Amino acid sequence: MMSYYKGNETGMPVGLLPDPYYWWEAGAMFDQMIHYWYYTGDTTYNDVVTQGLLAQISPDKDFMPSNQTRTEGNDDQAFWAFAAMSAAELKFPEPPPKQPSWLALAQAVFNEQAHRWDTTKCGGGLRWQIFTWNKGYEYKNSISNGAFFQIAARLARYTGNQTYADWAQKTWDWMETTPLITPQYNIYDGADMSNNCTQPIPLQWTYNVGTFLMGAASLYNYTNGNSTWKTHTQGLLNGTNVFFPSQLGGNIMQEVACEPQGTCNNDQPSFKAYLSRWMAATTQLAPFTKDTIMPKLQASAQGAAKQCSGAPNGGTTCGRTWNTATWDGKQGVGEQMSALSVIQANLISKVAPPVTAVKGGTSKGNPSAGSGSAGGTPPDPILTRQVTMGDKAGAGILTAVVLGSLLGSTWWISFGS
Repeated sequence: MMSYYKGNETGMPVGLLPDPYYWWEAGAMFDQMIHYWYYTGDTTYNDVVTQGLLAQISPDKDFMPSNQTRTEGNDDQAFWAFAAMSAAELKFPEPPPKQPSWLALAQAVFNEQAHRWDTTKCGGGLRWQIFTWNKGYEYKNSISNGAFFQIAARLARYTGNQTYADWAQKTWDWMETTPLITPQYNIYDGADMSNNCTQPIPLQWTYNVGTFLMGAASLYNYTNGNSTWKTHTQGLLNGTNVFFPSQLGGNIMQEVACEPQGTCNNDQPSFKAYLSRWMAATTQLAPFTKDTIMPKLQASAQGAAKQCSGAPNGGTTCGRTWNTATWDGKQGVGEQMSALSVIQANLISKVAPPVTAVKGGTSKGNPSAGSGSAGGTPPDPILTRQVTMGDKAGAGILTAVVLGSLLGSTWWISFGS
């Protein structure tokens, strides 16, 4: 995967993937490499990851770099915040002095997106795009709102501050007023504001249900097992079943909106990476999900490993269709990231759960972060108070998985094609 990244080469832009990959996917890639370090302890690429993430912050210390602000969407910004949040929760080495902490970078994105909450139509929610001139400004989509929900939920868990949880609850409540989430916990792509978000685009993507699943599991953990969040976590987990088709055995992940038809674009092959990553984390945050999730991650990892037999780069190029035994001829950052993510996910029982500020966390936050930047606003005063409450990390007593060969696979998927 990292062979696609040229930002550590002389004269190349730091923190960006080359065309045809968009800015957001580089943030997602760095998040994957933070998880690679978390699972394996291999520090080879830590400096590259840190440099890449910090290269994409603005002078206001947020993920609104000048090279992206004309086209940046809320979902794009959120994927960089996910990486910063992962770095804080997994105790990835902190940035150098005088640079913002990982936690502060995630807080900056939260503050800016909270300010963008829009009640002009549809009763609330975030627009897809930040700026009026971009196509999609009149569209409210599930990934932007789900990402904000997840960031708020993870900040609540890490900091212990209820105001973040309140924003997560507000976002969930708004989603339930729209047709974007069904009683069966199917998550649809989005809805146009011209009809007051009453007519959803009924496409389902792995990362949409995945981002809500991660947020709900974080709130279940933050609330020490609140029954409402248990219900939502289980419901969303049930909602992932569409991505594990019965005709493939019921345990192999498939991007059903494009993979069978062969119509996936450059973004969509990476989506399975995020569902895999967030399903694995869910087993730690909400351990009651473990027996449902692990067979799916195991079977999907086995399928992905069989796809990582492509002729380029010594037969380690990963394809897209995990239900076929030989390489399908597809290749790219998304295919590599998804395979790496699902294979690594099977190591989840071998690693500690995400930390919090009062249970092992070392990243120091800045509740006012983002308040002076583009799209930002002074944060709720409650966010700046001293936090004293603690919370329990998900225990995760998980079954042993035979993964010796898969651990080796994570290395060559990371550093191979």
